[in-house]
Amino acid sequence: MTIFERSKKGRKAYRLPESDIPEYSLPNRFLRRTPPELPEVSEPDVVRHYTDLARKNYSVDRGIYPLGSCTMKYNPKLNEKVANLEGFREIHPYQPAETVQGSLRLMYELKEMLCEITGMDDMTLQPAAGAHGELTGMLIVREYFKSKGDTGRKKVLVPDSAHGTNPASASMVGFEVVEIKSKNGMVDVEDLKKLLDEEVAAVMLTNPNTLGLFEKDILKIAEMTHECGALLYYDGANLNAIMGKVKPGDMGFDIVHLNLHKTFSTPHGMGGPGSGPVGVKKHLVDFLPFPQVRKNGELYELFVPEKTIGRVRSFFGNFPVLVKAYTYILTMGRDGLERVSEMAVLNANYLKKKIEKFLEIPYNGFCMHEFVASAEKVFRETGVRTLDIAKRILDFGVHPPTVYFPLIVLEALMIEPTETENKETLDKYAEILERVVKEAYENPDVLKNAPHNTPVRRVDEVLASKKPVFRWRG
Repeated sequence: MTIFERSKKGRKAYRLPESDIPEYSLPNRFLRRTPPELPEVSEPDVVRHYTDLARKNYSVDRGIYPLGSCTMKYNPKLNEKVANLEGFREIHPYQPAETVQGSLRLMYELKEMLCEITGMDDMTLQPAAGAHGELTGMLIVREYFKSKGDTGRKKVLVPDSAHGTNPASASMVGFEVVEIKSKNGMVDVEDLKKLLDEEVAAVMLTNPNTLGLFEKDILKIAEMTHECGALLYYDGANLNAIMGKVKPGDMGFDIVHLNLHKTFSTPHGMGGPGSGPVGVKKHLVDFLPFPQVRKNGELYELFVPEKTIGRVRSFFGNFPVLVKAYTYILTMGRDGLERVSEMAVLNANYLKKKIEKFLEIPYNGFCMHEFVASAEKVFRETGVRTLDIAKRILDFGVHPPTVYFPLIVLEALMIEPTETENKETLDKYAEILERVVKEAYENPDVLKNAPHNTPVRRVDEVLASKKPVFRWRG
């Protein structure tokens, strides 16, 4: 039931005080011709309506959210409390720098900490999300070669297992995207060797990759990339597996984007907004977006890098998200961040071991923070698709994993439990998934018509995408 359907003429949830402002007659051109279409409801109506909606919504506060490559970890409430401090909440981006020294200090120290974690030399905090960080990184790549007069580098190499935003970001900047084949789930070094030439501007990788495998040839890949004069770009979506263990900068990456809304525990998805800082090595520092923050004596100031690509977002980035990430890093400390990666990897391997008993794991063995299972055998033998399995999982009150990605695995389920889930939760999730797979063989129609007990049944996804309905009409 919508709030409008609860409406009854004459009901109110408020009472305005008597006005002490002299009456003023507006010109007719400013007057409404019809009353506003607002519901007439009491306070209990309002409270109960939105409480009901909250109960129907699933979130990481309610249960596990094992979306592969999304790192949907629990968001500590301390982060929210700090971001809501008056000194952060009430500032305005147009204030003079001398009046917001605390906030500038936070931004400066945050980027210094992120540089330490990633092995970069400087960083911008402006990008609003991971894909926006990729776009920023590709703009830096383009401007770098333009400044050198090397205008022939038109290609960006991307693995066939890459996140879809990688080729999209490179293409938006004007690069031609060329696919690198995989071998045993990792970059095929021989195929990469064939593709590297004087037309390549950058190679975009994430390590560990989307299959949850660590690219064991990363140093060789970096050497080959640099020998041909190209730059190596790090997609930071999977940093949660290696924090405190190894730095992208030490692997040979020139540019890194991070996802503060993934690795550093700030809300994202419908709980957003996100943040996608971009870090670079020394030879690219002058190309970072403006404004940048630096320390000058005891003061913090804003400045414009010499060869900046320009501004990529209004003001200084999603500042409340920066505060939450800063709080998280200080709360965890160096040892805590390293422990995060250890537990993320442990949880993924534990859950994989349980799931491999009833689903295929195409690239088996030790994984990092996530792994990819396949329901191809289930589909061949029962006609039940991965999408059917995902929809049926919803009936058990938990969220399904990422499905149909990466594209190199047929009927893929990409599972990332994160470090914040305990053993009991992982056991329950494996038990639910095993029960659903068993149902596929015993009664496939139950899955094909799922979900059965959610507020919204299965929708026509093509129609919902092409003709979404965003507003209610009575």
